[in-house]
Amino acid sequence: MRIGPIETDVPVVLAPMAGITNTAFRRLCREYGGGLFVSEMITARALVERNETTMRLIQHHPSETTRSIQLYGVDPKTMGAATRILVEEDHADHIDMNFGCPVPKVTRKGGGAALPWKTTLFEQILTETVAAAGDVPVTIKMRMGIDDDHLTYLDAARIAADLGVAAIGLHARTAAQHYSGNAHWDAIRTLKSEINGLPILGNGDIWSGADAKRMVDETGCDGVIVGRGCLGRPWLFADLEAAFGKDVESIMPNLGFVADAFRRHAELLVEFLEDENHGCRDIRKHVAWYFKGYAVGGETRSALALVNSLEEMDAILADLDRDSPYPGADAEGQRGRAGSPKRPALPDGWLDSREILGAHMKELVDTESSHSGG
Repeated sequence: MRIGPIETDVPVVLAPMAGITNTAFRRLCREYGGGLFVSEMITARALVERNETTMRLIQHHPSETTRSIQLYGVDPKTMGAATRILVEEDHADHIDMNFGCPVPKVTRKGGGAALPWKTTLFEQILTETVAAAGDVPVTIKMRMGIDDDHLTYLDAARIAADLGVAAIGLHARTAAQHYSGNAHWDAIRTLKSEINGLPILGNGDIWSGADAKRMVDETGCDGVIVGRGCLGRPWLFADLEAAFGKDVESIMPNLGFVADAFRRHAELLVEFLEDENHGCRDIRKHVAWYFKGYAVGGETRSALALVNSLEEMDAILADLDRDSPYPGADAEGQRGRAGSPKRPALPDGWLDSREILGAHMKELVDTESSHSGG
């Protein structure tokens, strides 16, 4: 897969996920397979203001040879300024732009998946960002639209293609779907047929290598974006490599393998956060994902979800039956919260016009907060 000057051995992208795709998790996924591994979402305003946490999040380990950062912003000038920081200070080899966040506190201000409805503002943001990026490729990730009656993805894709983006990623759900129901892969196929000469990346309901290959076969997309499917399963990237023809074997891990991956993840978090207690607290949210379907009792799971040190973790993991076999279907399938469809929260009168109004522009100012890439 080629995105501008960047080429990957397999057509796979790790989706930005808030609080998940920090350098520790990206490094762990790379240990199992190839692809393009994107940071969690970075807010343009916070980057321009050089917020301490944000400046930490844009750092990459020396082993991360292609540095991909997802940038979110609603003000064209701020997006341009943030992009110049990333490029001129050599923080990124690839910049992805977020237009897919469905979180109500973002969409009710007109940001995230709601923003492409305002075509002029969308165009202005892309223009500033692509110009500031120079030779660094810029991609976008978006949703189908606000709801089934207000689809934006085809218009947005045409604008993006005309303005020089290097690839387009589509999460084949609307903001109204959030993460519920099934992704509409037919929209990915439609997008691919409408946009010629530009890589189209499909996202939504990829839980295995077989799912990824099926998406490519059914839609004709050039690559896949994997998000919730790799939660607690960083070895999914080996399965993806196998599905796309590389000479590797899919991993069907026994409990010992899972325990070792969990421990490695914690170790990398401690290194990244430079604090053992902080790293061990951060790994707690991953416990249910890693041990989904395995014969690990509630008491053990609870203990891991309260762990404060690597030594304490090692003692708990030592009591596991490492030879307990891979449980098959019980460990597969959906991961993370699906939720239910909900009416998108939008600014008053947002859908009355596709042009941005002064009152709406003021509402956009407070949308730049850290949320999932959608």
